[in-house]
Amino acid sequence: MRNTELALTVLRDPTFHGGMSTFFGSMLPSRTAQVALGRAVRDLLRVHLPSYRRTMAEAVAGLGPVSQWPGAGPLLVYRCTADVLLHPEAPPALRRQLAQAVTAGLTARQPYMRQRARAELLRPKLLAAITGHVRSRRSQSFAAAEPQDVLDAVIGTSPEELADRTVANLYVLLFQSIVGNIGYAVAWSLLLACLHHPPGPPWPWPAEWLVREAARHRPFVWMVGRPVPRPLEFGGLPFAANTVLSVSPYLLHHDTHHWDRPEAFRPERWNEPGGQGPYVPYSAGPFTCAGAAIAQSLITEAVTALAQNARLTVGGGDARPLVSGSVLPRPFTLHRALKAPAKPVLTKGGE
Repeated sequence: MRNTELALTVLRDPTFHGGMSTFFGSMLPSRTAQVALGRAVRDLLRVHLPSYRRTMAEAVAGLGPVSQWPGAGPLLVYRCTADVLLHPEAPPALRRQLAQAVTAGLTARQPYMRQRARAELLRPKLLAAITGHVRSRRSQSFAAAEPQDVLDAVIGTSPEELADRTVANLYVLLFQSIVGNIGYAVAWSLLLACLHHPPGPPWPWPAEWLVREAARHRPFVWMVGRPVPRPLEFGGLPFAANTVLSVSPYLLHHDTHHWDRPEAFRPERWNEPGGQGPYVPYSAGPFTCAGAAIAQSLITEAVTALAQNARLTVGGGDARPLVSGSVLPRPFTLHRALKAPAKPVLTKGGE
């Protein structure tokens, strides 16, 4: 849907928001179960945010002066979320499989056939291993008072009658969303900032503005849609029940009637009163992603750590997206040169 006013009418319509979220497909039996799972994972990530912040500083220090993106984004995020995604006491072989899945690009639908085939080859084995681990955890006679990892959160909020395989599929979906969506959003933020600011001087924007503007300029989710629950009419057009009606965050974020120079990458717009238009990088209404706020925090922490005391430049990248289910950055090289510490000013006599 291209018409912004009509799109906003749809997003605000209570009937359109009836039924279930399509994010989880048919894996959960009710909207209540969907909400419970989303909130449990969000709350768990929020608790682990301080640990994520510390680990991110260490991970960035080990990244090296030259790194290849956007693939480095999910790898960096995975390294800093590995223990909350799957507890350190989980089988080492399963943890290795998760790491391999990130390296292979399983965290997003890859735009090139060879990359996609390589990633999808790992999926059956990973799913089988996770299913076995789900079965093992569910067979335990006690449950932790609080979830230790995302898999605990999925198991704890899933109805008992849900098959182990379905629980494993839910976990993989969330694993991909956390690592992939956040990792590629970090990549977009770095690329756009470096392309739109001359190398040398520090970025003139707070990281939060930069991350918000990157999500506006290049939202990771290209389309938001769901089947209409019953025959409806929008803008004089009839839609039969179960017709998939979609709204594009990208088009809403680039509407010249609602945004000032929407094609320009301007993080400072987030400090301009009334300067923002419709902003839906995480969907809208009752189906807004439960983890929207924590995702923003995780992305911002990563960008902050990467830019801390460093001069960042990119090579080989441009702002044209690769659209393959999601909006991915084209490959680029990030050069990160640490700034030399300031020399102490010596006075007479060394004082």
